[in-house]
Amino acid sequence: MKFLKHIPGIILSAVIAFLACWIENILPIHLIGSAVIAMFIGMFLNHFLHNTTLFSDGLKFTSKKILKFAIILLGLSLNITTILHVGKMSLTVMIFTLLTCFGGGYFIGKALGLNWKLSNLISAGTGICGGSAIAAIAPTINADDNDVAYAMSATFLFDMAMIVLFPIMGRALGMTDEAFGIWAGTAVNDTSSVVATGYAFSEGAGDFATMVKLTRTLAIIPTVITFAFIQLNLKRKEAQATCQNDSSIKANFSIKKIFPWFIIGFVIMSCIASIFPIPATAISGTKALSKFLMVCALAAIGLNTSFSNMKKAGIRPMIHGFIISALVVIVALGVEIAMGIV
Repeated sequence: MKFLKHIPGIILSAVIAFLACWIENILPIHLIGSAVIAMFIGMFLNHFLHNTTLFSDGLKFTSKKILKFAIILLGLSLNITTILHVGKMSLTVMIFTLLTCFGGGYFIGKALGLNWKLSNLISAGTGICGGSAIAAIAPTINADDNDVAYAMSATFLFDMAMIVLFPIMGRALGMTDEAFGIWAGTAVNDTSSVVATGYAFSEGAGDFATMVKLTRTLAIIPTVITFAFIQLNLKRKEAQATCQNDSSIKANFSIKKIFPWFIIGFVIMSCIASIFPIPATAISGTKALSKFLMVCALAAIGLNTSFSNMKKAGIRPMIHGFIISALVVIVALGVEIAMGIV
């Protein structure tokens, strides 16, 4: 009977997700993904529903549990062997862009006075795969919904600009399909935005950009595990600061509770897709379900986020996102030039 309390919030999130997917499909040009649309709709409705407790349990369940299940299902769409074979040319570029995101993001976040969770969510969204990376890391570090919404917004605004500007810059630089595909696949954030940017240049560039982007997505695994250990260390220090002896520390601190077990499911699903011959229809269906559940989760996060709370952070997170995104674009292009790809 306890689960019945979750139903209103789950249904509301699903309705918003359906609406967001419909809006995404009717847009003449892909400028914004359904996950971001759902989050903004949720934030708009929060103004009218924030005092209502009817949906609170279901929204929490959707933004936490269903989100983790969506990440697990995403693993089935990633054939590790194929992706690494296609993406090995872009591996060097990705290493430099990831170092730029998390290394530069750390110092920029410090300089702007952002909390470490928000700073790293923006860096992960920029360096790995936009909303999917933010969604995977957020529960690992117990990020606040406001931080998730701000990180999503920062990466979304840059993606909108890049969908228009990247093809223009690529043609001005005389890039080949392969060179542009690597550049777009490593520098544009969200998967849907990478696809839109790549195919705006050419079909060949779109195919290559998509595979490079999927290679980037694999970085979710080591990144989430790394942040899990950071969170473990912080929790251990908190427990030591508040407890008197070792036994009480062990009672208040549990690796089992903190470790992101859902990422193990993600890895298992990726291994299944890599080892066993799974029908393409099953993979595409699972990927579509994963995407829809992720949209539901972002709708729930939006419903738990108010514009007034986001205003308190000011423009600093947006500045952080812009600087990191610009650095990634420049670094990715510089590495390609150094490698002779451009």
